Amino acid sequence: MTLRKTLLASLAILALAAAPALAGGNGNGGGNGGGHGNSGNGGNGNGNAGGNGNSGATHGKSASAPGQNKGTDDSSDDSSTDTTTTASTPSGKNIHAKLGRLNSLQRNINAYMNSKSKKFASIQAYVTQAAAAKNAQAKLDAANAQLAADQSKLASLTQQLADLNATDTTGFTPEQQAALDAQIADVQSQIDAQNAAITADTQAVTDAQAAVAANPAPTDASLDAALTDMANKPVDADVTAWAKDTLAGKIDAMAAATTTP
Repeated sequence: MTLRKTLLASLAILALAAAPALAGGNGNGGGNGGGHGNSGNGGNGNGNAGGNGNSGATHGKSASAPGQNKGTDDSSDDSSTDTTTTASTPSGKNIHAKLGRLNSLQRNINAYMNSKSKKFASIQAYVTQAAAAKNAQAKLDAANAQLAADQSKLASLTQQLADLNATDTTGFTPEQQAALDAQIADVQSQIDAQNAAITADTQAVTDAQAAVAANPAPTDASLDAALTDMANKPVDADVTAWAKDTLAGKIDAMAAATTTP
């Protein structure tokens, strides 16, 4: 009977030892085991063994578990990001959405300069005037540049003539004197030709100035008026700036096509 009690007690101890391993994870297990026997009742023995453990992996609330971390609320982060993005986004319309019919100004210049549509008439007049003004100014710039170059050449020839005239001819042979005289005559001839060229240059500048006066560059106000005639949407400063930039290359092409020597 004593052997049986001892065996039951050993089994209870083994059960307690196995309980933490079976629970898995880190937990605290506790168990009560014991055998009680009553020899008077024919030797009935009762053994109770139990292990109770709470594992953080099984029952605990982890900070990394979905929905448990109150400190990193995804919805609140998204909301703040959206608010920032919305605030930094311009409220104005895209420029091309504001242009409407004016988008046609991006086409090849021949496409709308040769158009018979009345909506292009004012723009055609603007581009034609701008090209004419550009050519007139280019001729004036060229005339002034030519005049400056010829005046510089004249100054050089004048100095050359002065140096020749200042030559000390003491001891010159007749041949040397004849050669010097020939040089002086040649330079004087070039000076005379240069003076004639400068006279022509001056007239060219005068004519070019008259052409510039007769072909003034169109103003921003005239561009606004032309855009308004063509547009089917309101024309504001942004639209005018876009049109001016877009038409710059078209005007250059028109000027090149209509320039005269």
